[in-house]
Amino acid sequence: MRPQEGVPLPAVALSPYIPAVTSPDPLLVFDRATLRQRRERAARDWERHDFLKREIADRLVDRLVDVRRTFPLALDLGSHGDEVAAAIGDRAIVGHLVRADLGSGFARRARGPAVVADEECLPFAPGCFDLVLSAMDLHWVNDLPGALIQIARILKPDGLFLGALLGGSTLWQLRQSLAAAESEIDGGLSPRVSPFADLRDAAGLLQRAGFALPVADGETIEVEYESALALMRDLSAMGESNLVMGRRRGLTRRAVLLRAAELYGERFSWPNGRVAASFEVLFLHGWAPHASQPRPLKPGSAAQRLAEALGTSEISAGEKVERS
Repeated sequence: MRPQEGVPLPAVALSPYIPAVTSPDPLLVFDRATLRQRRERAARDWERHDFLKREIADRLVDRLVDVRRTFPLALDLGSHGDEVAAAIGDRAIVGHLVRADLGSGFARRARGPAVVADEECLPFAPGCFDLVLSAMDLHWVNDLPGALIQIARILKPDGLFLGALLGGSTLWQLRQSLAAAESEIDGGLSPRVSPFADLRDAAGLLQRAGFALPVADGETIEVEYESALALMRDLSAMGESNLVMGRRRGLTRRAVLLRAAELYGERFSWPNGRVAASFEVLFLHGWAPHASQPRPLKPGSAAQRLAEALGTSEISAGEKVERS
């Protein structure tokens, strides 16, 4: 639910903001300075390219509705064009929603309270929020476990985190086509599609960050484009093109792009002549720990044997079973 005009918002404590240090650290995967610049450009014409964010925000909020709880104060981390707020609409799920985005252009577009904030250094004091939502944003952080730890820190006990980020199988068709074209024309490869998190590791990352009852699942969104070049233009307009620190600087050779587009059309076109682009979306769900949450029973404390519940015979360890 959007905040009503004239209604004062609950106070959100801000901790001292410390800008991220830019250094030649080999552990830094993404160029965050360039990301900020691209976010500012994307904000100028966002309505023409917001379809993927809207779709992901809708799916994220559908999961929030299933929780069947209300959250007085929530944070939308990576708010872009307010798609999460639009997906929530008039549902009485969220009392007040604070937006935060790396780009000041997107923060200015918000139809509610907004903060310009870096996901790698959240400027909020511990225990501020009942809920943190993040759609199509956290795949650009260099230290995803660290970002999740910060999110857990700003949640109140029994607060909920729901996140949706692009996964490792995103744009696999483009990855293959660019690699083949560059190998053919330049005789070598450079990272041209950013590496993202893997679904197999997602729930473990939540657990490492201190979340209780962690759950992760994935969905694939198939998008149809006129051509691979149209896909590349759209990614650039969304601010979602390659940000790997080790990428080749400067413009990609025209011959490589044209050959990649040609290969893409040959390998991944649909019967109607258009091409498919796959976006894997990882959905993360975790709670800030609280004493009221269910916990696993201690070993040996069960009141009934599993064999009895299943209506079968129990076989002790080491006993040989003969097959008829």
